Amino acid sequence: MAKLQLKPNLELEIKKGMAWSVHAFTTSGIVLGFLALVAVLKNDVVQAFVWLGIALFVDGVDGTLARRARVKEYTPNFDGGALDLVIDFFTYVAVPALMIYWFNMVPVPWGFSSQTWSLICAALIMAVSCYTFANMNMKSFDYYFVGFPAIWNVVVLYFYLFNTGWLINFITVIGLSILTFIPVKFVHPLRVAHWRNVTIAMTVLWATMTLSLVLSGLKPSTTDLTYNVELALFGVASAYFAWISLWRTFGLGSKDDDDITPATAA
Repeated sequence: MAKLQLKPNLELEIKKGMAWSVHAFTTSGIVLGFLALVAVLKNDVVQAFVWLGIALFVDGVDGTLARRARVKEYTPNFDGGALDLVIDFFTYVAVPALMIYWFNMVPVPWGFSSQTWSLICAALIMAVSCYTFANMNMKSFDYYFVGFPAIWNVVVLYFYLFNTGWLINFITVIGLSILTFIPVKFVHPLRVAHWRNVTIAMTVLWATMTLSLVLSGLKPSTTDLTYNVELALFGVASAYFAWISLWRTFGLGSKDDDDITPATAA
């Protein structure tokens, strides 16, 4: 009889182990975020973006792994969604806010000292992002984000790659902070069904160009053809994400669609 019971018990333990492995994989994101923070304190912006990029990859795939491993069924007393939110706030908000302050990305030349304005913008980012992560209606029924989804790590990346000035950075921080509370749709590149194949292809293109551009260093020679082509492809992918988000906001669906109970999965 003991042998008869061994197989089902072993199978259950294996499935539990797989579920816990997914949670461990998700947890690695906080370590990656910490390494990014350490890189910031060492003034190594490239390394900081590399760690944040890996953390973004982990966050992008752990939800799919969690659903396949059926973590809610096999680890019912552990809230993977809460874990994901804690890590995301650190890597998407806290570390990028520190980067804006530490690297003085918003040196407004009037009023307070330039560093003080960067500090104010960083504090604003931290504050408004609390609403995003506490918002029960963060996602629409079709997995678009509702309101700016606090992807400040991506925003800081654009500041870095395009070497934007204080005015653009300041307007962007204020504008996106306001959009946090406005139901504009932002595409989830891995979960939205509309144009899924194109969106995934654009996501791969965007990630590839991002990695190459970050590793190439800030603003190589403008005569560098490879760099300019990569920057152009990066811009094309970015424009696509902006287009599909605006298309969903203003051209697709109806008010009744938006009133449907939103998706809650990560």
